[in-house]
Amino acid sequence: MMVKKELFDYIIELQSLAQSGLYYGHDAYDKERYERIREISAELMALYLNQPVHHIQDVFCHEVGYQTPKLDTRAAIFNDEGKILLVQDPKGLWALPGGWVDIDTSIKENTEKEAKEESGLDVKATRIIAIEDRDKHNLPRYLYKIIKVFVLCEKISGTFTKNLETVAADYFDLEHLPELSLDRNNFEQIQMCFEAYHNPLWQTYFD
Repeated sequence: MMVKKELFDYIIELQSLAQSGLYYGHDAYDKERYERIREISAELMALYLNQPVHHIQDVFCHEVGYQTPKLDTRAAIFNDEGKILLVQDPKGLWALPGGWVDIDTSIKENTEKEAKEESGLDVKATRIIAIEDRDKHNLPRYLYKIIKVFVLCEKISGTFTKNLETVAADYFDLEHLPELSLDRNNFEQIQMCFEAYHNPLWQTYFD
């Protein structure tokens, strides 16, 4: 019997194939078929998630061209006491500062920019801790592939200022973490950042 995870993966693949066919195909009849396949993938995902089809189409079927993963960076910033910086979102959950990589920034630039925006700190990105396939580590699964990059950073200056994305920032040790935003980072990922911080010979982990 097909398990739910396999069904989800098949629907994702179906949409990706249709998207590529629409972009690279030349025959008008083939494009019509690819468009219908894309519609079917959205209808199946709507049934799977019990969501309106138009909502699924908005987030699942709006891109053009060959489908590639989105990039998300997370900054691991430690204070002199060896505690890690987390920021709190308006829902009360905590995460490493970070977010989507902008089209005009590198991994390093985006990590430093997001840290500044969410924590108020000027930092220097120094080492890549890990490059992870989000699907293998975080829930819930999204309708698109995400690659998460965890980056060790050094604090230069700055203080927290409340903003649209975060309402607080504080440092925590591993044994006393607050309630985490698990779709952004889980305990194992925070623990990995601690291990990298304490190990000067740390080698980048990747899936």
